[in-house]
Amino acid sequence: MSEFKFFQLGLTVLGASFAACLLIVLSQKWHGSLSHDHDLDGVQKVHTTAVPRIGGLGVFVGLVLGFLCFQHQFGGSTNTSLAREIYLLVAASLPAFVAGVVEDMTKRVSVKMRLAATALSAVIASALLGATVNELDLWGIDTLLAITPFAVLVTAIVVAGGSNAINIIDGFNGLSSSTIIIMAAGLAAVGFQHGDGLVVTLGALGIGATLGFLAVNYPSGKLFLGDGGAYFLGFWVSEMAVLLLVRNPSVNAWQVLAICAYPVIEVLFSMYRRKVIQKVSPGAPDALHLHTLVFRRLVFKHVRPDAARPWKRNAAVACVIAPAVAVCVTTSVLLGASAVVSLVIVGVQLVMYVLAYGRLVRGRWIAGQASRIDAEMSADAKMR
Repeated sequence: MSEFKFFQLGLTVLGASFAACLLIVLSQKWHGSLSHDHDLDGVQKVHTTAVPRIGGLGVFVGLVLGFLCFQHQFGGSTNTSLAREIYLLVAASLPAFVAGVVEDMTKRVSVKMRLAATALSAVIASALLGATVNELDLWGIDTLLAITPFAVLVTAIVVAGGSNAINIIDGFNGLSSSTIIIMAAGLAAVGFQHGDGLVVTLGALGIGATLGFLAVNYPSGKLFLGDGGAYFLGFWVSEMAVLLLVRNPSVNAWQVLAICAYPVIEVLFSMYRRKVIQKVSPGAPDALHLHTLVFRRLVFKHVRPDAARPWKRNAAVACVIAPAVAVCVTTSVLLGASAVVSLVIVGVQLVMYVLAYGRLVRGRWIAGQASRIDAEMSADAKMR
């Protein structure tokens, strides 16, 4: 497809996703007893009113319906083989998506079950699309990846871990959505550089569907992505990364990691922090993620409370993190063709994350005002 057709595809999916998400919000009085997030006191919760958390349903429906509408309107723009691969990937995503949506509705699907479902989706994609990692630019590991069962296992771990990483950063209005859009755009740009129409098409679909949701979610948080949306979009972007590597041997794995580094670093650092430093389960929820510290230590200092717009501080977190992610992804796309350069970019992102985290968790950027701000947070919550 031409560049203009990719734009048309993204725009069509955006419209379908926006309509589906808006319908969920407008009809919440009929499904709110199931779809609302009523837990306002959880350790990771910052919203103060019950909100539908089934935005992932709107994203999924919007992506599929949008692509169907695009095919109907511009049938000659997508060849049969490309359309088949897209529908196969949608089919492969169903275990991850369904497990997430069931959790959103019932709150009874464990993290292990969701990860297992996402790993199953990765295995299905491996069987249907050949989406199996066969090279990671790691000495020794690449030799083992020549063994198919090992390669499928590694692929399942990579995809499940990447999907969970998106779920981890889904804590504030617009944060995970903007990160997904930026990463998908970065992977699609590399795909475009190498003439990979499938990866670019997947990027247009993912970006359009996420933008449609974002238009409803941001800034006021009228709809949450939920586990269904986080795991589905995490799976989608992870499969983009895998397919980019599988279909384009000249693309190095470090460039792909550099593009997706933020959520990966977040989840790996969180596991290290909990297991090694805090001596608790790596899966235990807490309020010490980078985005939470940005909210507590930066946003509460620089953004004044607003009774008329109580969501303003929540929405400000994405304004801090998303530009930094965009700069890192752009740098990775433009300079990451060399594995050495991409490795350096990954290292720089890791160092930046650790330094920023260290200063935020100690409150050094707020001149010892951490206690005052924590007290202000409590008062602000009561006011809302």
